[in-house]
Amino acid sequence: MTRTREVRQTAHLVHLASPDGRSHATVDLRGGGLHSLEVDGEPLVHTYDADGPVPYCAGSLLFPWPNRVRGGHWAHDGIEHQLEVDEPELGNANHGFVREATFQVTSRSARNVTVATVVEPRPGYPFEVALSTTYTAQEAGVRVDHTICNLSPAPAPVALGAHPYVRVGTVPADELRLAVLADRHLPVDAALIPVRDEPVDASVDLRDGRLVAGSDLNTCYHDLTAQDGEHRHYLAAPDGRAVEVWTDRSFGHVQVYVTDRFPQQGQRTTAIAVEPMTAAPDALNSGRGLRWLAAGQSWDLSWGLRALAW
Repeated sequence: MTRTREVRQTAHLVHLASPDGRSHATVDLRGGGLHSLEVDGEPLVHTYDADGPVPYCAGSLLFPWPNRVRGGHWAHDGIEHQLEVDEPELGNANHGFVREATFQVTSRSARNVTVATVVEPRPGYPFEVALSTTYTAQEAGVRVDHTICNLSPAPAPVALGAHPYVRVGTVPADELRLAVLADRHLPVDAALIPVRDEPVDASVDLRDGRLVAGSDLNTCYHDLTAQDGEHRHYLAAPDGRAVEVWTDRSFGHVQVYVTDRFPQQGQRTTAIAVEPMTAAPDALNSGRGLRWLAAGQSWDLSWGLRALAW
């Protein structure tokens, strides 16, 4: 396809294809995230101009924490830490450090690529942690495998998220129904920091699938129902096709974010982010889902996207 030929000429994009030729994906070395994914020529995620900035964290990896840290401030064992506040309108530190990192390719074939980066000690996060991510094009989607390693001489706190804006081909977002099998959610304050932990109610319940375009969802769900050892979230079209966001059990949280301002082909469109996360927003303070790796310890975890009834 023309799009495939174009992305192969872009130095910071790496193209993948499944052996059967059904799935094509690109990985952006600027931040190590998923830039595009197509099955049978139909998009499963919203992409963006490869020559411009990454809009609205599309496809981004969120590490060593996802979402926000209140005021960029947290403390542990009596030591105060202050992160750079990079979300000044809300006063928070947002989505970790690697979105602006240039990832290095450590392994590559026609169907997969491994990209890696190291977070070095800095103000607010005096730890050294490595992130290695392998993308593998599969028959009807992509699999993403991560390895996190603590290179510090002491335990380090880590969490990971991803930020795909999911779509079902070219079906308008207004027609899509989202299902998230979660029994609880985390209401937030004006700074989008969780203040309570509550059962889902009618305003945020997605267990049976519902239309979410036009809603004001920016909600973290947890207490997820596992199916065959995986957490699964579905975005479905009226024609029966769907895209499944699956994760292993390490991803105990999922953020759902709906925006009507996503830039697409020179216009603004509605996009639905389904963000698997291992920890909740503000986990460096709450500890909810945060994992402390011992010196030299590694953590392997996986998620992916699948086209269903395609």
